Amino acid sequence: MEVITAKTLRLIVLLGIAGGYLDAFTFVAHGGVFANAQTGNVVLLGVDAARGDVAGALAHVPPLIAFVLGVAAAETLTHPRIAPVVRRPVRVVLLIEIAVLLVVGAIPTWFASSAVVLAVAFVAALQNATFGTVREWSVNTTMTTGNLRTAARATYRAVFRRDQDAAVQARTFGLVVLCFLLGAAVGALITERIGNMAVWGANLLIVTGLALFFLDERVPG
Repeated sequence: MEVITAKTLRLIVLLGIAGGYLDAFTFVAHGGVFANAQTGNVVLLGVDAARGDVAGALAHVPPLIAFVLGVAAAETLTHPRIAPVVRRPVRVVLLIEIAVLLVVGAIPTWFASSAVVLAVAFVAALQNATFGTVREWSVNTTMTTGNLRTAARATYRAVFRRDQDAAVQARTFGLVVLCFLLGAAVGALITERIGNMAVWGANLLIVTGLALFFLDERVPG
């Protein structure tokens, strides 16, 4: 049941909104940084290194490390030696996300932005590594480029090839992209008003996602 819930559109939509929300949160409140996607950090690391700016280049390394650690944590939860102890790793991932974001929201606004960015990068990596499927398709709840590509490709096939399966896929990924956009807009508005506590809005979405697992258990199979 847990695996089925993890692939449902309703959960992916919630996590997609949270993903856009968190990206807007770090961008607005913490130096114009997109902590979810590490492409920018890799590019800026290369640019600064080429310019001989060692300090600038090194500044982009910690978020990359935090992201790698997040992926490693997600993989560890499903390791054969850990699996007998952590029987429901997907829920544990959500609980870790909730705990980390609770702490982030309690951090004063004057506190170093780097710590907040590292925490969000870690959370994004956990989510990215754990929730990668909606129905039978690969999806990303923390970045939207791949989802937009899939939606565009499916739309083309639906319109010009009359592919009904592609039409379903186009609607699914179009919704995920729009939800990411919605999350970014709402996240930006709330962050501008209340600062770090705004991250608890994303937490509410993740808590709702966690509740879906318990609700699905109560539904007769």
